[in-house]
Amino acid sequence: MARDPLLELADRHLIRYVPGFAPFLVERARGSWVYDRDGNRILDFTSGQICSTLGHNHPRIVEAIRDACDRVLHLNSWMLSEEVVRLAARLAELLPAPLEKVILLNTGSEANEIAMRMAKLATGRFEVAGLDQSFHGLTAGVASVTYSVPHHGYGPQLPGTFALPAPYAFRCPVKRRADGTAGCPGCDLSCLERGFEMFDANSTGTLAAVIAEPVLSAGGVIDPPPGYLRRLAELTRARGGLLIVDEAQTGFGRLGTMFGFEQDGIVPDIVTVSKTLGGGLPLAATVVSPEIEERIVERGFVHVTSHVSDPLPAAVGLAVLDVVIEERLPERAATMGRRLRDGLLELAGRHPLIGEVRGRGLLLGVELVTDRESRRPAEELGARATDECLARGLSMNIVRHVGANSVWRIAPPLTVSEDEIDTALSIMDDSLTAVAAGAGAG
Repeated sequence: MARDPLLELADRHLIRYVPGFAPFLVERARGSWVYDRDGNRILDFTSGQICSTLGHNHPRIVEAIRDACDRVLHLNSWMLSEEVVRLAARLAELLPAPLEKVILLNTGSEANEIAMRMAKLATGRFEVAGLDQSFHGLTAGVASVTYSVPHHGYGPQLPGTFALPAPYAFRCPVKRRADGTAGCPGCDLSCLERGFEMFDANSTGTLAAVIAEPVLSAGGVIDPPPGYLRRLAELTRARGGLLIVDEAQTGFGRLGTMFGFEQDGIVPDIVTVSKTLGGGLPLAATVVSPEIEERIVERGFVHVTSHVSDPLPAAVGLAVLDVVIEERLPERAATMGRRLRDGLLELAGRHPLIGEVRGRGLLLGVELVTDRESRRPAEELGARATDECLARGLSMNIVRHVGANSVWRIAPPLTVSEDEIDTALSIMDDSLTAVAAGAGAG
């Protein structure tokens, strides 16, 4: 079959910001499915890079966009619309006290940049630590604490940034199994305690903040044990720093609760949200307490961009939150997540390529290994299995850190149906079987 000429045009004119684009062009998308120009449908278990919380082109989002087109799309940064004020108030209602001061932004990178700037201004300090395997964005500042993407080639990172070892029990950074390979039966927080010991040895005593995700999604769905965020908050605040929790990929129900940090019973000093708030549109927010907001304003805080407090995405954010609450999507994510997890564990019982199933709610990871004894990452086999899934109609991310891990990151829309979960599991089953046999759909 001849290659689509538009893909040839893409080759000529698009910067390759990823190693490779999908081998098809999308014509339309609805719910959990995307449709290419040849009429094929693909089950999207990435939720559009975890942004389409409600599925693609949800009717309430489409309606909100149409209404905004009749009202107002964009304003000068110092002009406010009703949608912006109401979304800020709604976020304050959903978050625990004292988190009630909001700035509406565009992307997770921007929200985390602002969080770091706020923390530095509020504390008068400059050091920021993040977890190894984390992803918080790729703009210049926050890229310095994004450790799931290589830093080489981009010059010096932001001064005063530090990496703490991630709670990755399957490949424990501080403990070894009997055969000498990295790993432990379960995380006992030794990595966190040791990480802060190393931080103290290198710090100048000016910690402004530690930034962390409730589940390290892009790092391979690394799921910290219960109590991890609570201990992280204690260790951070004992050194005079603020805890920033990045809920870009976990907020608004994906883990089975409205926010991931709730499961550890803590209140962060700063919360950032993005992906899951916009329903497919660029929308993010950074939220702090009145005390922190007062302090940074007194010290000259300014953040003026072309699209801060934009009315259109704010209207969409309100629609997203309405659906999340009305349809009880956090509870649905917990229920459907159990179905998906049970199915993945059943597959693990029959496919030695699966080394571990982990995660919470509808954010699950499947670590692929060449064999379970050595736990060597199945880089080639994992890539082939992922390609097989796509050829059979299932799109999933595979997180690959060369020599480190090979993990399917599975994150369907929160509106996913039981039939769609069962279809996805069947495709994974067939794909793993085909790869093990050396065969393939294409």
